[in-house]
Parts: sequence; C-alpha cells; structure tokens
Amino acid sequence: MMAKNPSRLISAGALLERRLCTAAAATEPEEVVAQAASRSVKQPRLYRRLSALGATGGSVADTLNEYINEGRVVTHRELTTYIKELRKYHKFQHALEIMEWMENRKMFFIYADYALRLDLLSKTKGLAAAEDYFNNLLPSAKTLPTYGSLLNCYCKENMEEKALALFEEMDGMNFASTSLAFNNIMSLFMRLGKPEKVPPLVDEMKERSISPNTVTYNIWMQSYAHLNDIDGAERVLEELKRENEDKLNWMTYRNLSVIYVKARLFEKAKLALKKLEEEMGSHDRVAYHFLISLYAGTNDLNEVNRALITLNDAFLGWGMIKDAESTLHCAVKRSSGPFFSALDTFMAHYLKDRKIDMALRYMEEAASEVKNNEWQPAPKRVTAFLKYFEEEKDMEGAEKFCKILKNFGGLDSNAYRLLHQTYVATGRTSPEMQKRMKEDDIEMDSELGDLLRSVCPE
Repeated sequence: MMAKNPSRLISAGALLERRLCTAAAATEPEEVVAQAASRSVKQPRLYRRLSALGATGGSVADTLNEYINEGRVVTHRELTTYIKELRKYHKFQHALEIMEWMENRKMFFIYADYALRLDLLSKTKGLAAAEDYFNNLLPSAKTLPTYGSLLNCYCKENMEEKALALFEEMDGMNFASTSLAFNNIMSLFMRLGKPEKVPPLVDEMKERSISPNTVTYNIWMQSYAHLNDIDGAERVLEELKRENEDKLNWMTYRNLSVIYVKARLFEKAKLALKKLEEEMGSHDRVAYHFLISLYAGTNDLNEVNRALITLNDAFLGWGMIKDAESTLHCAVKRSSGPFFSALDTFMAHYLKDRKIDMALRYMEEAASEVKNNEWQPAPKRVTAFLKYFEEEKDMEGAEKFCKILKNFGGLDSNAYRLLHQTYVATGRTSPEMQKRMKEDDIEMDSELGDLLRSVCPE
C-alpha cells in the first residue's frame, strides 16, 4: 500500500501544456464578478462593495461594519460564498480578511471553513503560517478538509517529502480514501517531472475501490502524454468511455489532442479537436484558448481562424476588449497567419462604436499582411469606413483610407464613389481626381461621372 511505503510515490511530469498565453487569461471585469457571485436577492450590494476594494481602497472590516450599521443582515452562507468568489479571482487578502472579521464576531465555523482559512493563509502569509494555523487547531477541527487543504499546499509548493509524510498520516486516519488526496499527489508528481509514477497510483486507487474522477483521468492521460505513450492514452479514453462516460469533458479530448499533435498524427488530432468542441460550452473561453493553440499545432489555419473569430466575437460582444486583443496577439504568436477574418471582426466592432482610429489600426495591420492581393476588405466594411468620413466631413481620413486600399488593390469604383461623396460633403475639389481614376483603371458610370464633375470641375 502506498501509505506504508511512501518512497513508491516518487514521480510525475510537468503539466502537459501551458495555456495559450497568460495574458489571454485575464480576469472578468468587476461587474461581471459581482453578478456571478451575488447569489443573494436580498443583499446584492455587499459583494460589489467587497470586490471593489482593490480599486477604491478601504478595509474589509470597515466595509462589513458599515453594512451591518445600515441595519442589514449578513449570513455565514453569504460570506463564505463571497470568500470563495474573491479567492477565485485571486483576491486572497480580502477573502482572508472576511474570515478574520467572522472570527472576531464569533461567527460559527464549520470544518470546511478551517480548511479554507488555511488555504488563504498559505496564499497570503506563506506556508509556515498555514502550518502554524493547522498545528494550533483543536483536534476536533483537524478533519479531512483541513488535512486535505494542507496536503494541497504542500503539493502546490512541490514539497514532496512533507506531502508524502502527510499523505501517510492521512492514510492511517482513513482520510486518504477519496480521489482528492490521490489527485493531489499525482499533480505533485507531474510538476516534479515524474509521470511514470501516475499509472501505479491509479492502479492503487482501483485496488482500494476508490473511483477515479474526471481530474484523475485527465492527469492519468497527461502522464502518458509525457511518456510519449499514445496507446496508453487511448486506453485511458476507452476505459473512460466504457466505465465512466459521464466523467468525459473537453479537457479529456484536449489532452488527447496534445498527444497526437506532438506525435504529428494530425488527422487523429483534428478528430479529437472536433470532439473537444462538442464537449466544451459555447462561452468557455479557456477551452477556446486551448482549441486555438492546438489547431495552430496542426497547421490548420482555417480552423485557427474559425475558433479565434468565435471567441473574439463573444469577447467583443461582452465588451471584453482586452481579452479579445490578447487572444489575437497570442494566436499570432502561435501561428504565422494571416488572420484577415479575425482582424476584420475588430474593424467591425470599432466602426460600430465609431472609434475610427482603432478601426484604421486593424485595417493597416491587415494590409501589412497582404501578399499578392490575396485579401481585400468586404465592400460593406469599405462602405462603413468611407461613410464615417463623409458624415464627419473628414477629408484627410478618407484619403488616408483610400491610400491603404490602393496598396492591396482594393480601390475600386465603389470606393471612389464614396470618396467623391466625402469631397462633396466637405465642399472640397480635387483637380487631379480624373487623372487618379484613369491611372487606377476605374470604370465610369453616370452616377460616378456626375460626382466627378462636382469634385473635378473643368
């Protein structure tokens, strides 16, 4: 048994693949966080106040006392919900201060609260503070949650010796009878670069009749990826389908896709990626980041663009501009492009918001990628740009835009028609206009001829 011989637990490899780009994993805006976390219909304001402290200053204790002095009531359940939400968005200090406020007011703690406080202490004051807190707990509070929280701290800090010793202690108390403790040790081994130790741990779980969960299966599959054992990874998937299909999720297919990409089995990788798309939610941005990254690995630019546009359409629709921009930036780093369609989504967004400088920036970026006239902006996009310049009577802007169009062969009769309308709107003329149109081989019709006579009178 593992607890009787901790030296058996010696291995696992670094996590299979980093996210597409850390910048693309930016947190949600405060108002989004508040909406997600504020479950209480009665008092929706408190979480907004707490989540805004990072920007507004002030203390958690003062905020909570002020709320109470307004005659409001706050419950243990509400506060623990807010603590978990603040922790989710890495606001560990504020989350800890709520727990300190609860303790000072003698609010009743359940066993899970002690575990949560220990985790927050580790994140804010360091592992030594978390250990002191654990050691000073009453014996009645040293339960599976608190032991599990300390084990998690050791594993995240890659403290193999302490983690294995604690696991052995937990095993003697029958606290290692769930998948959570095993998963922590497996994750530790993966970070330590010892993937060969993970499959034996899964075997031991089965010997103890501990059912693997989704996390177990994903770590198990990752271990085979690090060992370059494609057959092993496929066996995990088949077992999962056969015995625990409800535990399949997009991460499972993501792991399998990575294995296939690394082995240059691109057709298998694409099939796995299609399954990934079926499993992930339509608004799961983390999944989309992985999807873009993995399609880039298969050199399938069409699929990279499709996934990128889908994600950025959502980001731009939610007003999450920085997320959309960082996603595009990371995709460019992973693939040589071009990304004309993705750049066009930004043009459309900024034109809609009448932020012409930003729209032109993305037009210029697209123009810089064009080779052999392989791309031109859609006629509706050209119309939107030039209509803006006409409405704003911005002759210089219109001419600058037409110069960009000319660089990749996009300056046609429709663009000239709209340019002439801008000249008319501004009351300006251009003696050289007829010569310019002739040089650009523009076909003349009656409407364009009438406009030309206004812009370039004889």
